[in-house]
This record gives sequence, C-alpha cells and structure tokens, in this order.
Amino acid sequence: MQIVQTAERITETSLENNVIYQRHLVAYLEAEKRISGNVLEVGSGDGYGLRMLYDKAASYTAIDKFPTNLDGVPEGKVKFVQSNIPPLPFPDNTFDWVVTFQVIEHIENDVAFTSELARVLKPGGQLIMTTPNRTMSLTRNPFHVREYTAPELHKLVAKYFSETVVNGVFGNEKVMDYYLANKKGVESITRWDIFKLQYRLPRPLLQIPYDFFNWVNRKRLLKQNSGLVSGIKAADHFVAESNGKEFDLFVLAKK
Repeated sequence: MQIVQTAERITETSLENNVIYQRHLVAYLEAEKRISGNVLEVGSGDGYGLRMLYDKAASYTAIDKFPTNLDGVPEGKVKFVQSNIPPLPFPDNTFDWVVTFQVIEHIENDVAFTSELARVLKPGGQLIMTTPNRTMSLTRNPFHVREYTAPELHKLVAKYFSETVVNGVFGNEKVMDYYLANKKGVESITRWDIFKLQYRLPRPLLQIPYDFFNWVNRKRLLKQNSGLVSGIKAADHFVAESNGKEFDLFVLAKK
C-alpha cells in the first residue's frame, strides 16, 4: 500500500497530531449516531473513521484518491474505490447517507463536488460534511484550494439540498489553550515572512515548506507540553450553533 504522509493526512498513531485527530473524530462520532442504510464516505483518508462507521451501515462504500487502510475491517464489509473526484463514479440516487470530512477544501471545483454529493443521494438522503472554518485559521494552508465561513458554505450547499444547517465544532478551555500555544508557534515562524509570500506564491510551491514547518511546530508543542497535547480528547469538543469561533464547520443537509 502507498503510504501518504502529510500534515493533511492525519493518522491515529501520530501523537504530535493528536489534537487534530481528536477534533476530526468528533464528526465520525456524530455520524455514528445517525447513519444507516447505504452509506458513502467521500475522502476516507487513513481509514480510522470508516472503522468506526462501517458496522452502522447496511453497506459502506469509501472513495479516496489514495489507498485507504482497511486493516481490521472484515472482508466484504467495505467497498473501497480509488479515484479522483469529482465526478463520483456512482449512479444517481444510490446512497441514504453521504459523509465527507475535511475534503471540500481540497477540491478545485467545489460546485461540481457539492452537486455530485446531492446527485448520488436518494431523495430524502442526508449529508454530513465538515471543513475548516476560515476565521480560525492561523495561516494560509497551501493544501487547501479555499476555506469557508459558515454563510459561504451554507450558500453553496443550499443550492443542491432542500434543508441545510451549518453548525460548528468547538473546543473547551483545554483545547483553546492548545490553540493559543499553536498560534504563538505559528506566529514565530510567519513573522519572518515580511513580504507575505504565503499569500502570493502558488500553492504547490508552498506545500513542502508548510508541511515541514507544521511538523516542526507540532513536535515543539508536544515536547513543551506533552500532557496538554496527549490529554485532549474528542470529548473536549462539542457541536453547537456557528458563531465564527468554531474550528470546523459542521454541515447537516437533506436532499
């Protein structure tokens, strides 16, 4: 299996990424309460999330541009498709639920992507989607084509879904302590970018240095306060109405 390692492809074994991993778990825990029937996960990543969800579905299909780790998943329980998207290689009206977490920010044509999510859902089918909230981003992420505010994302999704709610994933005081420490570390690096090149250079040129400095900063935070980094759990987060201070936008939509 091809192993893809970047700051964008989080695994459950990477301690320096624990805070991001725990925050991403929130979406899967919320999906675990809701999904049933035929389920599609768009952007299955390392596969830790589908191992939480596949047993809640009558059938579970996962798609990603890179291989997804299916270790521990009983044979036949998950159908994996490796493909670039959009479009989605599935017929109209196929799935009862679509889940897609931390994906849309990577998609060049987000309109086509959102349209495809709706197309493959059955009438009355439902979508759960997350993506970073731009107003809480500490710097430009060159792996992201764009980031959204809650009103921007609502406007996009509502074009293709009859009911759309955009909430947020928030953190408690412990999570905020980490966020502020991370912000300080990021600012210590970006203060040298006096010409604001992070906003002016093409994204591909910035991906390798971004990945390196992101890794350095997270390693430094782990070394400085390992208890804080390792102690943050999914339970330190909660989903509530968006107010611009959430870390991730959390979409629930119905076709």
